[in-house]
Amino acid sequence: MNISAVLIAIGSAGLFGLSAPVAKILLDTSDPWMLAGILYGGAGIGLLAVHLAIRGIGALAEARLTRRELPWLAAAVLSGGVVGPVLLLVGLVRVNASAASLLLTLEGVLTALLAWFVFKENFDRRIALGMLSIVAGAVVLNWRSDATVGDLIGPAAIVGACLAWALDNNLTRKVSLSDPVQIAMIKGLVAGPVSLAIGYATGSAMPPPATVGLGALTGFLGYGVSLVLFVLALRHLGTARTGAYFSIAPFIGAVVSIPLFGEAVTLRLFSAGALMAFGVWLHLSERHEHHHEHPEAAHEHRHSHDEHHDHVHGDSVDPTQPHSHWHRHKPLRHAHPHTPDSHHQHSH
Repeated sequence: MNISAVLIAIGSAGLFGLSAPVAKILLDTSDPWMLAGILYGGAGIGLLAVHLAIRGIGALAEARLTRRELPWLAAAVLSGGVVGPVLLLVGLVRVNASAASLLLTLEGVLTALLAWFVFKENFDRRIALGMLSIVAGAVVLNWRSDATVGDLIGPAAIVGACLAWALDNNLTRKVSLSDPVQIAMIKGLVAGPVSLAIGYATGSAMPPPATVGLGALTGFLGYGVSLVLFVLALRHLGTARTGAYFSIAPFIGAVVSIPLFGEAVTLRLFSAGALMAFGVWLHLSERHEHHHEHPEAAHEHRHSHDEHHDHVHGDSVDPTQPHSHWHRHKPLRHAHPHTPDSHHQHSH
Protein backbone atom coordinates (compact mmCIF):
# COMPACT_ATOMS: atom_id res chain seq x y z
CA MET A 1 0.00 0.00 0.00
CA ASN A 2 1.27 3.48 -0.88
CA ILE A 3 1.29 5.00 2.61
CA SER A 4 2.11 8.52 1.42
CA ALA A 5 -0.86 8.45 -0.96
CA VAL A 6 -3.13 7.22 1.85
CA LEU A 7 -1.95 10.09 4.07
CA ILE A 8 -2.61 12.54 1.23
CA ALA A 9 -6.16 11.16 0.87
CA ILE A 10 -6.71 11.41 4.64
CA GLY A 11 -5.45 15.00 4.57
CA SER A 12 -7.95 15.78 1.82
CA ALA A 13 -10.72 14.19 3.86
CA GLY A 14 -9.78 16.10 6.98
CA LEU A 15 -9.92 19.50 5.31
CA PHE A 16 -13.26 18.78 3.67
CA GLY A 17 -14.73 17.25 6.83
CA LEU A 18 -13.96 20.41 8.79
CA SER A 19 -15.63 22.59 6.15
CA ALA A 20 -19.15 21.13 6.58
CA PRO A 21 -19.80 22.36 10.15
CA VAL A 22 -18.37 25.78 9.25
CA ALA A 23 -20.69 25.95 6.22
CA LYS A 24 -23.61 25.08 8.51
CA ILE A 25 -22.81 28.17 10.60
CA LEU A 26 -22.37 30.40 7.55
CA LEU A 27 -25.81 29.39 6.25
CA ASP A 28 -27.31 31.48 9.08
CA THR A 29 -26.20 34.61 7.20
CA SER A 30 -26.05 33.46 3.58
CA ASP A 31 -28.21 31.94 0.87
CA PRO A 32 -27.02 28.47 -0.28
CA TRP A 33 -26.27 29.65 -3.83
CA MET A 34 -24.25 32.62 -2.60
CA LEU A 35 -22.32 30.53 -0.08
CA ALA A 36 -21.53 27.91 -2.73
CA GLY A 37 -20.14 30.68 -4.92
CA ILE A 38 -18.07 32.10 -2.06
CA LEU A 39 -16.68 28.67 -1.12
CA TYR A 40 -15.61 27.80 -4.65
CA GLY A 41 -14.58 31.36 -5.45
CA GLY A 42 -12.30 31.33 -2.41
CA ALA A 43 -10.83 28.03 -3.60
CA GLY A 44 -10.27 29.33 -7.13
CA ILE A 45 -8.73 32.68 -6.14
CA GLY A 46 -6.57 31.14 -3.43
CA LEU A 47 -5.25 28.45 -5.78
CA LEU A 48 -4.66 31.04 -8.51
CA ALA A 49 -2.30 32.80 -6.08
CA VAL A 50 -0.60 29.47 -5.35
CA HIS A 51 -0.38 28.69 -9.07
CA LEU A 52 1.29 32.02 -9.83
CA ALA A 53 3.65 31.68 -6.85
CA ILE A 54 4.99 28.25 -7.82
CA ARG A 55 4.99 28.73 -11.61
CA GLY A 56 8.44 28.23 -13.03
CA ILE A 57 9.80 26.32 -10.02
CA GLY A 58 11.26 23.24 -11.66
CA ALA A 59 11.13 21.06 -8.55
CA LEU A 60 7.34 21.54 -8.44
CA ALA A 61 6.70 21.14 -12.16
CA GLU A 62 3.52 19.30 -13.22
CA ALA A 63 2.11 18.33 -16.59
CA ARG A 64 -0.26 20.97 -17.98
CA LEU A 65 -3.80 20.16 -19.04
CA THR A 66 -4.16 19.23 -22.68
CA ARG A 67 -6.97 20.13 -25.06
CA ARG A 68 -8.21 16.53 -25.08
CA GLU A 69 -8.67 16.66 -21.30
CA LEU A 70 -10.81 19.80 -21.26
CA PRO A 71 -14.20 18.08 -21.93
CA TRP A 72 -13.60 15.74 -18.98
CA LEU A 73 -12.71 18.68 -16.76
CA ALA A 74 -15.71 20.73 -17.93
CA ALA A 75 -18.11 17.91 -17.05
CA ALA A 76 -16.42 17.51 -13.65
CA VAL A 77 -16.75 21.24 -12.95
CA LEU A 78 -20.47 21.22 -13.75
CA SER A 79 -21.21 18.14 -11.65
CA GLY A 80 -18.95 18.67 -8.66
CA GLY A 81 -18.42 22.41 -8.72
CA VAL A 82 -21.96 23.67 -9.33
CA VAL A 83 -24.57 20.98 -8.65
CA GLY A 84 -22.90 19.20 -5.71
CA PRO A 85 -22.18 22.13 -3.37
CA VAL A 86 -25.63 23.66 -3.73
CA LEU A 87 -27.39 20.35 -3.03
CA LEU A 88 -25.19 19.94 0.05
CA LEU A 89 -26.07 23.37 1.37
CA VAL A 90 -29.78 22.83 0.71
CA GLY A 91 -29.54 19.59 2.69
CA LEU A 92 -27.61 21.19 5.56
CA VAL A 93 -30.50 23.61 6.12
CA ARG A 94 -32.81 20.65 6.86
CA VAL A 95 -30.50 18.08 8.53
CA ASN A 96 -28.46 18.44 11.70
CA ALA A 97 -24.75 18.80 11.08
CA SER A 98 -23.48 15.53 12.61
CA ALA A 99 -26.04 13.40 10.72
CA ALA A 100 -25.31 15.29 7.50
CA SER A 101 -21.58 14.77 7.97
CA LEU A 102 -21.99 11.00 8.36
CA LEU A 103 -24.43 10.84 5.45
CA LEU A 104 -21.73 12.37 3.26
CA THR A 105 -19.89 9.05 3.55
CA LEU A 106 -22.17 7.89 0.73
CA GLU A 107 -20.00 9.87 -1.65
CA GLY A 108 -17.39 7.12 -1.35
CA VAL A 109 -19.97 4.41 -2.06
CA LEU A 110 -21.37 6.16 -5.12
CA THR A 111 -17.86 6.99 -6.31
CA ALA A 112 -16.94 3.31 -6.13
CA LEU A 113 -20.10 2.09 -7.86
CA LEU A 114 -19.49 4.43 -10.78
CA ALA A 115 -15.81 3.49 -10.87
CA TRP A 116 -16.56 -0.24 -10.88
CA PHE A 117 -19.56 -0.50 -13.19
CA VAL A 118 -19.26 2.53 -15.45
CA PHE A 119 -15.52 3.24 -15.60
CA LYS A 120 -14.50 -0.46 -15.13
CA GLU A 121 -12.09 -0.12 -12.21
CA ASN A 122 -11.30 -3.48 -10.57
CA PHE A 123 -12.59 -4.48 -7.12
CA ASP A 124 -12.90 -7.63 -4.98
CA ARG A 125 -15.24 -8.99 -2.29
CA ARG A 126 -13.41 -7.20 0.53
CA ILE A 127 -13.83 -3.82 -1.12
CA ALA A 128 -17.49 -4.56 -1.96
CA LEU A 129 -18.18 -5.64 1.65
CA GLY A 130 -16.64 -2.41 2.89
CA MET A 131 -18.97 -0.38 0.72
CA LEU A 132 -22.00 -2.42 1.86
CA SER A 133 -21.07 -1.68 5.47
CA ILE A 134 -20.95 2.04 4.71
CA VAL A 135 -24.39 1.85 3.03
CA ALA A 136 -25.77 -0.01 6.07
CA GLY A 137 -24.50 2.77 8.32
CA ALA A 138 -26.25 5.39 6.21
CA VAL A 139 -29.52 3.43 6.37
CA VAL A 140 -29.30 3.12 10.17
CA LEU A 141 -28.55 6.81 10.46
CA ASN A 142 -31.53 8.00 8.43
CA TRP A 143 -34.23 5.34 8.94
CA ARG A 144 -37.47 6.72 10.35
CA SER A 145 -40.71 4.73 10.34
CA ASP A 146 -42.75 7.94 10.38
CA ALA A 147 -40.81 9.73 7.65
CA THR A 148 -42.72 11.98 5.25
CA VAL A 149 -41.73 13.39 1.89
CA GLY A 150 -40.78 16.62 3.63
CA ASP A 151 -38.53 14.74 6.02
CA LEU A 152 -36.70 13.20 3.08
CA ILE A 153 -35.87 16.45 1.27
CA GLY A 154 -32.77 17.15 3.37
CA PRO A 155 -31.24 13.64 3.18
CA ALA A 156 -32.21 13.36 -0.51
CA ALA A 157 -30.42 16.64 -1.28
CA ILE A 158 -27.27 15.44 0.47
CA VAL A 159 -27.40 12.09 -1.36
CA GLY A 160 -27.80 14.05 -4.61
CA ALA A 161 -24.70 16.06 -3.70
CA CYS A 162 -22.83 12.79 -3.06
CA LEU A 163 -23.84 11.48 -6.49
CA ALA A 164 -22.73 14.72 -8.16
CA TRP A 165 -19.35 14.53 -6.42
CA ALA A 166 -19.04 10.82 -7.22
CA LEU A 167 -19.41 11.61 -10.91
CA ASP A 168 -16.97 14.48 -10.48
CA ASN A 169 -14.42 12.15 -8.84
CA ASN A 170 -14.57 9.67 -11.71
CA LEU A 171 -14.34 12.38 -14.34
CA THR A 172 -11.43 14.02 -12.53
CA ARG A 173 -9.59 10.69 -12.57
CA LYS A 174 -9.41 11.15 -16.35
CA VAL A 175 -7.22 14.24 -15.91
CA SER A 176 -5.44 13.35 -12.66
CA LEU A 177 -1.98 13.09 -14.25
CA SER A 178 -2.10 16.82 -15.00
CA ASP A 179 -1.33 19.69 -12.61
CA PRO A 180 -3.67 19.26 -9.59
CA VAL A 181 -3.43 22.93 -8.61
CA GLN A 182 -4.46 23.95 -12.13
CA ILE A 183 -7.37 21.46 -12.10
CA ALA A 184 -8.71 22.63 -8.73
CA MET A 185 -8.11 26.29 -9.61
CA ILE A 186 -10.15 26.04 -12.81
CA LYS A 187 -12.98 24.30 -10.95
CA GLY A 188 -13.11 27.08 -8.40
CA LEU A 189 -12.82 29.96 -10.86
CA VAL A 190 -15.65 28.54 -12.98
CA ALA A 191 -17.98 27.13 -10.33
CA GLY A 192 -17.72 30.12 -8.00
CA PRO A 193 -18.96 32.82 -10.41
CA VAL A 194 -21.65 30.51 -11.81
CA SER A 195 -23.12 29.91 -8.36
CA LEU A 196 -22.94 33.62 -7.49
CA ALA A 197 -24.68 34.52 -10.76
CA ILE A 198 -27.49 32.06 -10.06
CA GLY A 199 -27.80 33.46 -6.55
CA TYR A 200 -28.15 37.02 -7.84
CA ALA A 201 -30.62 35.87 -10.50
CA THR A 202 -32.85 34.32 -7.83
CA GLY A 203 -32.84 37.51 -5.76
CA SER A 204 -30.17 36.68 -3.20
CA ALA A 205 -27.83 39.33 -1.81
CA MET A 206 -24.16 39.13 -0.91
CA PRO A 207 -23.81 38.18 2.79
CA PRO A 208 -21.93 40.31 5.35
CA PRO A 209 -18.16 40.80 4.87
CA ALA A 210 -17.34 38.51 7.79
CA THR A 211 -19.29 35.67 6.15
CA VAL A 212 -17.59 36.32 2.82
CA GLY A 213 -14.13 36.29 4.39
CA LEU A 214 -14.64 33.17 6.47
CA GLY A 215 -16.41 31.45 3.58
CA ALA A 216 -13.55 32.23 1.17
CA LEU A 217 -10.97 30.88 3.63
CA THR A 218 -13.09 27.79 4.26
CA GLY A 219 -13.44 27.27 0.51
CA PHE A 220 -9.71 27.64 -0.09
CA LEU A 221 -8.84 25.00 2.50
CA GLY A 222 -11.89 22.72 2.49
CA TYR A 223 -12.58 22.77 -1.24
CA GLY A 224 -9.39 24.00 -2.94
CA VAL A 225 -6.46 22.48 -1.05
CA SER A 226 -8.59 19.41 -0.28
CA LEU A 227 -9.24 18.88 -3.99
CA VAL A 228 -5.55 19.26 -4.85
CA LEU A 229 -4.74 16.50 -2.35
CA PHE A 230 -7.61 14.38 -3.65
CA VAL A 231 -6.31 14.56 -7.24
CA LEU A 232 -2.84 13.56 -6.06
CA ALA A 233 -4.34 10.56 -4.25
CA LEU A 234 -6.32 9.56 -7.35
CA ARG A 235 -3.07 9.08 -9.25
CA HIS A 236 -1.79 6.47 -6.83
CA LEU A 237 -4.87 4.79 -5.37
CA GLY A 238 -7.54 4.85 -8.08
CA THR A 239 -10.99 6.38 -7.80
CA ALA A 240 -12.82 3.86 -5.58
CA ARG A 241 -10.02 3.49 -3.01
CA THR A 242 -9.44 7.23 -2.80
CA GLY A 243 -13.18 7.70 -2.33
CA ALA A 244 -13.14 5.15 0.48
CA TYR A 245 -10.33 6.89 2.34
CA PHE A 246 -12.10 10.18 1.78
CA SER A 247 -15.09 8.68 3.59
CA ILE A 248 -13.50 9.51 6.92
CA ALA A 249 -14.36 13.17 6.22
CA PRO A 250 -17.89 12.82 7.67
CA PHE A 251 -16.50 11.38 10.90
CA ILE A 252 -14.26 14.41 11.28
CA GLY A 253 -17.21 16.69 10.59
CA ALA A 254 -19.38 14.80 13.09
CA VAL A 255 -16.77 15.03 15.85
CA VAL A 256 -16.50 18.79 15.33
CA SER A 257 -20.28 19.27 15.11
CA ILE A 258 -21.10 17.67 18.45
CA PRO A 259 -19.39 20.28 20.68
CA LEU A 260 -19.92 23.08 18.16
CA PHE A 261 -23.70 22.70 17.98
CA GLY A 262 -24.34 20.91 21.26
CA GLU A 263 -25.71 17.84 19.47
CA ALA A 264 -26.14 14.61 21.41
CA VAL A 265 -24.18 11.41 20.79
CA THR A 266 -27.07 8.98 20.24
CA LEU A 267 -27.02 5.19 19.89
CA ARG A 268 -28.13 5.57 16.28
CA LEU A 269 -25.29 7.96 15.54
CA PHE A 270 -22.78 5.65 17.23
CA SER A 271 -24.08 2.53 15.44
CA ALA A 272 -24.04 4.22 12.05
CA GLY A 273 -20.55 5.52 12.66
CA ALA A 274 -19.31 2.08 13.71
CA LEU A 275 -20.67 0.45 10.55
CA MET A 276 -19.15 3.15 8.37
CA ALA A 277 -15.81 2.92 10.20
CA PHE A 278 -15.74 -0.86 9.68
CA GLY A 279 -16.31 -0.37 5.96
CA VAL A 280 -13.49 2.15 5.72
CA TRP A 281 -11.18 -0.20 7.68
CA LEU A 282 -11.79 -3.01 5.18
CA HIS A 283 -10.49 -0.68 2.48
CA LEU A 284 -7.52 0.48 4.51
CA SER A 285 -6.41 -3.11 5.18
CA GLU A 286 -6.69 -4.30 1.57
CA ARG A 287 -3.71 -6.04 -0.06
CA HIS A 288 -3.83 -6.74 -3.80
CA GLU A 289 -0.96 -8.58 -5.51
CA HIS A 290 -0.63 -10.72 -8.66
CA HIS A 291 1.35 -10.97 -11.89
CA HIS A 292 0.27 -8.29 -14.34
CA GLU A 293 1.47 -6.74 -17.58
CA HIS A 294 2.19 -3.12 -18.47
CA PRO A 295 1.78 -2.48 -22.19
CA GLU A 296 3.95 0.06 -23.95
CA ALA A 297 2.62 3.57 -23.34
CA ALA A 298 3.69 7.21 -23.60
CA HIS A 299 2.42 10.20 -21.62
CA GLU A 300 3.48 13.12 -19.44
CA HIS A 301 3.13 13.46 -15.67
CA ARG A 302 5.16 14.18 -12.54
CA HIS A 303 7.12 11.08 -11.50
CA SER A 304 10.22 9.71 -9.82
CA HIS A 305 12.29 6.90 -11.27
CA ASP A 306 11.29 3.39 -10.17
CA GLU A 307 10.68 0.06 -11.88
CA HIS A 308 7.78 1.65 -13.80
CA HIS A 309 9.86 4.66 -14.88
CA ASP A 310 13.19 3.34 -16.12
CA HIS A 311 14.23 5.75 -18.86
CA VAL A 312 17.35 7.79 -19.63
CA HIS A 313 17.73 11.55 -19.16
CA GLY A 314 20.27 14.14 -20.16
CA ASP A 315 22.55 15.77 -17.61
CA SER A 316 19.99 18.55 -17.00
CA VAL A 317 17.58 16.25 -15.13
CA ASP A 318 18.23 14.56 -11.79
CA PRO A 319 16.41 11.20 -12.05
CA THR A 320 16.38 10.81 -8.26
CA GLN A 321 14.09 13.84 -7.85
CA PRO A 322 10.42 14.23 -8.94
CA HIS A 323 10.10 15.81 -12.37
CA SER A 324 7.67 16.03 -15.27
CA HIS A 325 8.18 15.40 -18.97
CA TRP A 326 6.87 13.29 -21.84
CA HIS A 327 8.20 9.75 -21.45
CA ARG A 328 7.64 6.25 -22.80
CA HIS A 329 6.99 3.07 -20.79
CA LYS A 330 8.49 -0.17 -22.07
CA PRO A 331 6.38 -3.38 -21.87
CA LEU A 332 6.81 -4.96 -18.44
CA ARG A 333 5.50 -8.01 -16.60
CA HIS A 334 5.95 -8.44 -12.84
CA ALA A 335 4.15 -8.95 -9.52
CA HIS A 336 3.94 -6.61 -6.53
CA PRO A 337 1.25 -5.13 -4.25
CA HIS A 338 -0.62 -2.43 -6.14
CA THR A 339 -3.82 -0.45 -6.41
CA PRO A 340 -5.61 0.63 -9.62
CA ASP A 341 -3.48 3.76 -9.97
CA SER A 342 -2.58 5.47 -13.22
CA HIS A 343 -0.22 2.64 -14.19
CA HIS A 344 -2.33 -0.31 -13.03
CA GLN A 345 -5.65 -0.10 -14.85
CA HIS A 346 -5.48 -3.65 -16.20
CA SER A 347 -8.38 -6.10 -16.27
CA HIS A 348 -8.69 -9.10 -13.93
